[in-house]
Amino acid sequence: MKHNTQPKTDYLRLYDELKRESASWTAVWKELCAYLAPTRGFFDGQTPNQGRRIDHKTLLDSDPCLAVEVLCAGMMSGLTSPSRSWFDLTLAPEGLMNLPGAREWVFEIKKRLEDVFAKSNVYSVLHGFYQEISVFGTAAFLLEEDAQKGIRCRPFTIGEYCLGTDAAGRVNRFGREFFMTAEQMQQAFGAEALPPSVRREWEENRPLSWHKIIHLIVPNRACDPTKQDNAHMPYVSAYLTENGHLLHRGGYREFPVIAARWEVKNAADAYGRGPGWKCLGDVKMLQKMQKTKLVALDKSTNPPMMVSSNVQGEVNLLPGGITRYNGTTDAAVKPAYQVQPDLKSLEASIQSVRETIRAQFFADVFLMLSAQNYSNMTAAEVAERHQEKLLVLGPVLERLKNELLDPLIDRAFNLLFRQGLLPPPPESIEGMEMKVEYVSMIAQAQKAAGLSALVQGLNFAASLASAQPNVLDRVDYDRALQEGLNTLGVAPALLRSEEETAQIRTARLQTLQTAASAQPSGAGAASPSEK
Repeated sequence: MKHNTQPKTDYLRLYDELKRESASWTAVWKELCAYLAPTRGFFDGQTPNQGRRIDHKTLLDSDPCLAVEVLCAGMMSGLTSPSRSWFDLTLAPEGLMNLPGAREWVFEIKKRLEDVFAKSNVYSVLHGFYQEISVFGTAAFLLEEDAQKGIRCRPFTIGEYCLGTDAAGRVNRFGREFFMTAEQMQQAFGAEALPPSVRREWEENRPLSWHKIIHLIVPNRACDPTKQDNAHMPYVSAYLTENGHLLHRGGYREFPVIAARWEVKNAADAYGRGPGWKCLGDVKMLQKMQKTKLVALDKSTNPPMMVSSNVQGEVNLLPGGITRYNGTTDAAVKPAYQVQPDLKSLEASIQSVRETIRAQFFADVFLMLSAQNYSNMTAAEVAERHQEKLLVLGPVLERLKNELLDPLIDRAFNLLFRQGLLPPPPESIEGMEMKVEYVSMIAQAQKAAGLSALVQGLNFAASLASAQPNVLDRVDYDRALQEGLNTLGVAPALLRSEEETAQIRTARLQTLQTAASAQPSGAGAASPSEK
């Protein structure tokens, strides 16, 4: 275990500051958890393996939870689909891809990253990540190396962690509380690192008692790039008990937490606000309307009753029941008042609120396409309408690109490279910058407008060429092909290099010239005997 170069109390002080900043957000998070994500959230000192009861008296209508699931599934398939390629790698500038071995190396790096994502728990963690960020506006998980699968993600839920940002608004501080048994602490940190009380529990064969652990990741003031030990890495990782006992101190070469916000009010906010914040009032109104409808139905089918004083014994309100009374005029039992609810209008109002909630979670974007009839439309028209619907998520994609997708790929690449699981780059491109291009369904929808303009421009040039063929000399069709394929998300590695293309065209030209020279010079002229 590396010894701490900073006072132990500094770690607790830093964590307390992060915790104090997150306290003002907790009340809203709890409401969002109760109304939209009853299985998420970790509050009020909960310990592991404690089931939490869902309040079905509050959650009468599950349609908002279904809208959240639709958004999660849509984001999963639209941004990071496990079943199709959602990113490509290239070199910057693009001309470097023509250097020897560059294209093959980039293609191999992409393939290995995709294989590692598929066999690790990345995609299962991302589904919960999308649920957290859509409801609470903030989501986070820890990405670490794994000896068996290359990488491993540790997901977090809201209330379990707290964040801090740097001057540019990027998340660069992370703290969380979690629980470990004495046995788990001994396995993770070693018997020598345990405080005396926990060590005594272990020695007295009481290994299952729970203890709160604090994990803090912050920038390292003692960072020294010339040194490779944990104490001088860019980020400090410290594990403490709640009374400040240092269990372990390590480090990270890059910030290991992938934390993203749906949208932020200003750059100083460490936490975001998502669709759940905007429609929480609608969700509360929907639950109240459902409760009102149920009360109205209950009163109309089982109204409050008035009982005559002449009734003998108890009132029997069961079907076919008999109630005896002394009297000849007034009914013995009758409703106190008649309830005739306008259920049709009430159900229409409820449906209107449901549609508003679904629109806030973009559920209508992902479900509207399957509900419409496209039998009289061409495939191009269907694709165009599909892209128009997905363009609504453009601003969200841009933030997720910067705070989720880019850090995920960069962190995974660095972990795999340090473990020796990626091939070294060719000498011709060693040290060059690699660029990520996203080709997911939503990313392609953003680029669709550019492809439409490109096609219109080429068609316009073709129409002018019918009158003046020389105009096509101004059009670079090779560049147009490359731009169009990039927009469609075709991997750059699938295109031949400029050298290969030139060789193919030269060989084709030589073949045509050889065939032309092989023809007789007088071919096609009349022979003397025919004159």
